[in-house]
Amino acid sequence: MSRPGNRMVVLGIDPGITNLGLGVVEQVGQQTRLLYAEVVKTTHGEPAPARVGKLYRAVYQAAATYRPQAIAVEEQFFYRQNELAYKVGWAMGAVFLVADQLEIPVYGYGPPKVKQALVGTGQAAKNQVAYMVRAILGLRSLPKPTHLADALAIALAHCFYQTLVPAQPVS
Repeated sequence: MSRPGNRMVVLGIDPGITNLGLGVVEQVGQQTRLLYAEVVKTTHGEPAPARVGKLYRAVYQAAATYRPQAIAVEEQFFYRQNELAYKVGWAMGAVFLVADQLEIPVYGYGPPKVKQALVGTGQAAKNQVAYMVRAILGLRSLPKPTHLADALAIALAHCFYQTLVPAQPVS
């Protein structure tokens, strides 16, 4: 990945149809800062196309505004939650469409990899991850809600792993 001046901008996404976390971070050398954060909310009463459209517009706006070199998403693992997996797929469809339109590679990280990158153990608690997000980004308080903290953690994990061993985009 080419990074002019060793600068990397990453859009982290915690995908969900009801709550989609978006976090944009910039890393220059060893310094990392928050550029943008939002949780996009939809409701069960909205028609599915309207919900996906709202997510698409929010992801597109963030990506078009901040021009990330990468989109990092939380890889979801569903075993017996078929309906949830199906609806998270709607959110991922919106993300993939933006990535295709703006030619941004998408990288996926499972929760243990994110926890390992930020806390040092893949078994860390959510509050430990949120604390490290706060510390790394120099925030005054813990990022809330959890969807926001997760999106920022995913973006920071991408920065961490790209510095060590560049990952391959999701295929």
